[in-house]
Amino acid sequence: MNIIINGIQYEVEKGITILEACRKAGIDIPTLCHDDRLEPSSSCRMCLVEIEGSKKLVTSCSTLVKENMVVYTHSARVMEARKEVLDLLVSNHPMECLTCAKSGKCKLQDYCYEYGITEASYKGARRKPKIDTSNPFYDYDASKCILCGLCIRVCDELQGTSAIGFENRGFDVVVTTPFNEGLVNSKCVSCGNCVSVCPVGALTPKKQTYRHWETKKVRTTCSYCGVGCQMDLVVKENRVVGVEPANVVPNDGLLCVKGKFAYKFINHPDRLKTPLIKRNGKFEEASWDEAYRYIRRKVNEIKEENGPDAFAGLTSARCTNEENYLFQKLFRAVIGTNNVDHCARL
Repeated sequence: MNIIINGIQYEVEKGITILEACRKAGIDIPTLCHDDRLEPSSSCRMCLVEIEGSKKLVTSCSTLVKENMVVYTHSARVMEARKEVLDLLVSNHPMECLTCAKSGKCKLQDYCYEYGITEASYKGARRKPKIDTSNPFYDYDASKCILCGLCIRVCDELQGTSAIGFENRGFDVVVTTPFNEGLVNSKCVSCGNCVSVCPVGALTPKKQTYRHWETKKVRTTCSYCGVGCQMDLVVKENRVVGVEPANVVPNDGLLCVKGKFAYKFINHPDRLKTPLIKRNGKFEEASWDEAYRYIRRKVNEIKEENGPDAFAGLTSARCTNEENYLFQKLFRAVIGTNNVDHCARL
């Protein structure tokens, strides 16, 4: 069908939303509560647009396109409405950008800069809820929460855990666990997907030691199981300091607790970085050439004395399929035994 956006005619698919149509046309519309993987919520009101002939502004994330619809995405009326939304959010939000862990990657901060919001116009009471630090991997600061509901919907619709939800009404609304018993006492599985989608600094990993502009991302495959989840390692000064899920197949922006938080072994001081050979009852560092010569000599000695079935090989799910194939080929074709197993148990 044909629609007109900001005076230009576009041909779009039937059944898509105005937001989808605008994005396909290369027109940026701000959102705080929208995620393509979730059902539209329309709670943040940042995606408001003007439709010719309509008395009120509509949310583009939940309004379907119609034939010959005329849409204005950045009219004076729309811009004023978005500024009002931001003003209301900031009026109940701590202005701690200098110390906030999300600074530099906060959508609220970016939109306030874009729309010229420097301080709140509305003065009055502010929420002062407690910080939930019970989870071993991340913290929740409800005073920074903008109540977009992304964390709740991801936990419910994608993760399928439903560990958190809204409580109370009006000014006292807060995201919490049943009976306010804390995340550690809830059904939360610590996957951290709520942390990954939070647009502000309400949900942050514990002991974050970097600012986002100091880091770079390196795409890799999670090695904890055979699913092959894609993730971006957050790297600062050649050290991995965090993990973010990649919005590609097969995980589509989701990770489990191991993929999201169990990365500190990479920089652990006890991690082996060179081969070790035991001499006189003590392990000593050796070169790879020296280690390979030692292995070959010992394999030949044991095989000649006890036969190939004296060997057994156990390989790891942390390796690639190709590496595991080579490992079993080594044992079957070179050593001559079928005593090979794999630790993966999905």
